[in-house]
Amino acid sequence: MTARRSRGDGGLSWGATRRRWVASVTVGYTPSGKRIVKRARGRTKTEAQRKLKEILRDYEDGLAIGPYGYTVADAVRDWLAFGLSGRDSATVEKCTILANTHVIPALGARKLRELSADDVDKWLAGKAAILSTRTLGEVRSVLKRAITRAQARDKVKRNVVLLCEVPQGCQGRPSKSLTLRQAEALLDAAQGSGLHAYVVLSLLIGARTEELRALTWSHVDLDSDPPSIRVWRSVRAGGETKTRKSRRTLALPQRCVDALRDHERRQVDIRRAAGSRWQDNDLVFPSQVGTPSDASHVRRSFRRVVAAAGLNRGDWTPRELRHSFVSLLSDAGVPIEQISRLVGHSGTMTTETIYRKQIRPVLMQGADAWT
Repeated sequence: MTARRSRGDGGLSWGATRRRWVASVTVGYTPSGKRIVKRARGRTKTEAQRKLKEILRDYEDGLAIGPYGYTVADAVRDWLAFGLSGRDSATVEKCTILANTHVIPALGARKLRELSADDVDKWLAGKAAILSTRTLGEVRSVLKRAITRAQARDKVKRNVVLLCEVPQGCQGRPSKSLTLRQAEALLDAAQGSGLHAYVVLSLLIGARTEELRALTWSHVDLDSDPPSIRVWRSVRAGGETKTRKSRRTLALPQRCVDALRDHERRQVDIRRAAGSRWQDNDLVFPSQVGTPSDASHVRRSFRRVVAAAGLNRGDWTPRELRHSFVSLLSDAGVPIEQISRLVGHSGTMTTETIYRKQIRPVLMQGADAWT
């Protein structure tokens, strides 16, 4: 006669419905007194016994490990649904796109407890052929954070992503800088358009696109000596600038003053045309009804200006006006430390390695290079 298992050792039974051996064991009780039963299935009795031993070992180690069927996709979707609370909507959207495009299709079907560091290494190596190093890091971060959340909820013992490094990705789209001639052509092409002041400020003071879209008239002083602009806000979450040093007050060249005065007069006409639809948010660069401009609206208008300047509209983006500002001042000989302060960088490293495309030592000062 077969000996019965001791209490707490779990049990094995044949599941006729799914034609699998079922291992089950009680691992505790809910606050209401209901038993918590962990189950695992195997094609053979030996496989089911092995899984039963794993459940018991985890239970003895103080780990209430999640069900065997819990997959990487389940962990990622759980993190997207509940782990991004309070984050900016753009952050949530980006993480969702990365997860649905790169993580779930490749690793989603893998059971989370069976995911290995080798699996992650092979996945990252495959993605390195099509993604830049920065995007690879973001994709790895999505998986790492999803598993960290699952680990905190006893769905998996450890986070294997922490054992994997980000490989070198493919060459991304390099940032470019306009030459002085191209910058002048762009300024001429923008003349008379609704984006003229935007282009002038981007090129002549180096403000970020998200800073200009959040700029208000209360932070523009055209009558002071010298005229100035307070770059204190951004469309980022919370309305703060990218870093604390990014909050800066800049003197305006006369060309910026003229462009802003013209833009102010143009906005009066736009406000009158919008009538009751106008929403007064005091924005310098709002939409046609006064609401905050979307980045896509700016890119679309900018492409038209680029095409009118005789440049390839697909080769340039608004953020490259800031790169051009740094490069052209550097080419004019303005010290890198001064340029770094003008663009709101915390140090000169970013200014030198990412933004500055041209270097020629000539002694001049600040925005005087444009006068």
